[in-house]
Amino acid sequence: MKLENITTMGKREKRSYDDACGAAHGLELLGERWAILIVRELMYGPKRFGELRAGLPGISANTLTQRLEGLEASRIVQRRKLPPPASAQIYELTEWGYEAEPIIQHLGKWATRSPDHDPTLPLSSASMIMSLKTMIDRRRSERVVGRFGFRFGEETFVGRLAHSAMQIWRGEIETVDTTFITDPTTLAAAVYGGVPLAELEASGKLRIEGDRALAERFVTLFPLPAKFV
Repeated sequence: MKLENITTMGKREKRSYDDACGAAHGLELLGERWAILIVRELMYGPKRFGELRAGLPGISANTLTQRLEGLEASRIVQRRKLPPPASAQIYELTEWGYEAEPIIQHLGKWATRSPDHDPTLPLSSASMIMSLKTMIDRRRSERVVGRFGFRFGEETFVGRLAHSAMQIWRGEIETVDTTFITDPTTLAAAVYGGVPLAELEASGKLRIEGDRALAERFVTLFPLPAKFV
C-alpha cells in the first residue's frame, strides 16, 4: 500500500489501497474520519464552515479544514462565495457529490442492526432528515399522504409523503399539513424511541402545529430493523 504523507498545514494525507475495486477507491474518497459525515451535512444544501462545525460538534477546526480540502480536491465538494451583502464563503456538494446519498443511507440502515448502535445519541438536523428518508417503512406508509414541516431552531425543512416515498428538502414551511417544532434528538425520541408526543410536549421540547392525528401517525412509520444477534 502506498502512503503519501503531507504534514504541512492545510494539506491532506492521501492513502491508496493499490486496488482497482471501486469500493476500494470509494474508501479512498470517503474513508477518512469525518469525511462521509461532512458529505451528509451538505446533502440538503450549502453550509458555511461554522454551520458544518455546529452539525459535527466533535470535529476540530483543523480537521474540518483538512477534510474539506480533501473532498474539494476529489471534486466531491466545491466552494463558492455568496454575493454581497452576504459575501460569505460556503461549501456545497458537486452534482457527483449528491450521488453519494443512497450510499450513506444504505450504510446507515445496515449499521442500525448492530447491537452496539445507540439511537439515543445526539443527531444533527441533516442526520435526522436523512434518517427519515432512509427508514420509512413502505408497508406502514402506503396509505399515508401529507406534507410535513420540520423546524429545528433556525433550520426548516419540508417533506412530502405519498406512495410510500418520503421526499424532504430544506425550505420555508408553507402549505403543510402538520409541523414538528423541536430538535433532532427529541424527534428521534418520538420516532425511534416511542416516547409519546404528549409527553414531549409537556416537557416543552416539542410543539406540533396543524393536523395532530397525522403527526401521531407519522411517528409510527419508521421502525428500526431487528438487531443482529
